[in-house]
Amino acid sequence: MTELILQSLYSGLLVGGAYALIALGLALVFGTMKIINLAHGELVLLAAYVAYTAESQFGLNPLASIPFALVIVCASAVLVYLLVSRIRVNRELNSLILTFGLGIILTNAVLIVWSANIRSTSSAWLQDAVVLGPLFSMRSEVVFFVLSLALAGGLWWWLSRSWYGRAVRAVSSNRDAAKLMGIDPVRTELVSFVVAGVLASVAGVAIYSSSVIQPALGHALTIKAFIITVLAGIGSMPGVLLGAVLLGVTESLTVTLASSALQELAGMVLFLLVLFVMPNGLFGGARRRG
Repeated sequence: MTELILQSLYSGLLVGGAYALIALGLALVFGTMKIINLAHGELVLLAAYVAYTAESQFGLNPLASIPFALVIVCASAVLVYLLVSRIRVNRELNSLILTFGLGIILTNAVLIVWSANIRSTSSAWLQDAVVLGPLFSMRSEVVFFVLSLALAGGLWWWLSRSWYGRAVRAVSSNRDAAKLMGIDPVRTELVSFVVAGVLASVAGVAIYSSSVIQPALGHALTIKAFIITVLAGIGSMPGVLLGAVLLGVTESLTVTLASSALQELAGMVLFLLVLFVMPNGLFGGARRRG
């Protein structure tokens, strides 16, 4: 039983890497524009289907399909931003409605192009077992977990050291003050959408390489990313990483100790429990009240 629980914790940790990439993209856009992109999960799903097409039609390893996914998903993210940026009245509410509609459109486009069949990778290299003592996993899970950590570190460096990263933080903190400092908010918001598209591209290929995909998955991924963002506390990158791992471990333990039918419910229970105990999230600071 102990080994079974350790294996479950290990599997949840690896799954949390992909969840973290999805949630970081959603949190980045929310930080700069104060909107939740409800089409974000569908962008991740689009990357997964690009990887499937590259493998099934051209025989490419899913890892080799990442550049193609980057181009298609980032272009789609730019299109989403151009539509959202045209909203001038009730931006938060109207952008939610708009991105929800865009998510439905993307889901139906996936259905039309790729049908409703379940897809998964056929790469023997990615499906090979990696054994670490009593723990085992697929090679794809380990590869993309390491890649997720590298991208998270790169994102932290970009936000803290680069000019555009600092501009994103400035716009997130105070849009008007950032304009007075010579920062173009529109360009900065566009950059944040593109970076979110990069993270979504890698996350989509990771999900395709280590599990199965189908058109309805996009909406579920958006919900998971939203749960992780709230668990973390707004504006906390370490919190996003911890929240992603916590969600992955919770789902994995639920499947192991109870039933796979309760996996999604366990995530929602965790979400409500953290909100009840810590309303500002795991790393969210309390707001000052004046």
